[in-house]
Amino acid sequence: MINISDAAQAHFVTLLADQPEGTHIRVFVISPGTATAECGVSYCPPDAVEADDMEFEFNGFNAMVDEKSSPFLEEASIDFVTDQLGSQLTLKAPNAKMRKVASDAPLSERIDYVIQSEINPQLASHGGNIMLVEVTEEGMAILQFGGGCNGCSMVDVTLKDGIETQLLEKFPGELTGVKDVTEHQHGDHSYQ
Repeated sequence: MINISDAAQAHFVTLLADQPEGTHIRVFVISPGTATAECGVSYCPPDAVEADDMEFEFNGFNAMVDEKSSPFLEEASIDFVTDQLGSQLTLKAPNAKMRKVASDAPLSERIDYVIQSEINPQLASHGGNIMLVEVTEEGMAILQFGGGCNGCSMVDVTLKDGIETQLLEKFPGELTGVKDVTEHQHGDHSYQ
């Protein structure tokens, strides 16, 4: 479920050495499955362990995960990185904002998962996002642009060279293309 690098494990062991006996770490997601999901790590003293917590053993400590956070921490990783600016823990949880979808789920659910977990985070840097409206019988993904993408002069390039290429690569033989149904109106909201 959660991959904790050797460097991060050693760091946690050092941190926990200064804590009361039996203290674990807790890995959690606040507002899991939403666009505002945030991941975190904290100390978990023995009296804070809940009955439904999942417990994972690591080298010299245990990590506790609450039942609600668990499905959103699939494929999460924690590392301890040192560079010229110093050292820091990094926590990556690609499924925090949306629960991972099974490989045999309907095509529309799998496309929506890729949009929410991979494409929208890229578009967010420009204040934009897309939403899947439907998948036609012919395998065409009908998309609606929002935020800074609505009215952006580069929307056609983003659609064809970025989004369509990425989705066709992920769903070969199932998806035939993408189509934008947004009524683009240029304004102050549009990315320049």
